[in-house]
Amino acid sequence: MFKASELRQKEIINISDGKRLGFVSDVEINMETGIIEAIIIPSEGKLFRVLSKDNDILIPWTEIKKIGLDVILIDKNP
Repeated sequence: MFKASELRQKEIINISDGKRLGFVSDVEINMETGIIEAIIIPSEGKLFRVLSKDNDILIPWTEIKKIGLDVILIDKNP
């Protein structure tokens, strides 16, 4: 078991191409069920977090393959 806040400390790695995508910036939670539906990472090149979240990358929970101590492994095809 883990806390949602602990996800922010883990790096996201895509196992399909080995690319490091960054760190979790937020989570999307279904308010009716309380279940995490997706994790959100800032888009590449986003130096400052301005109010705009239009270009953030949404990773559905179903694409997460493994959550380790330091990383989250996902399988996302381009």
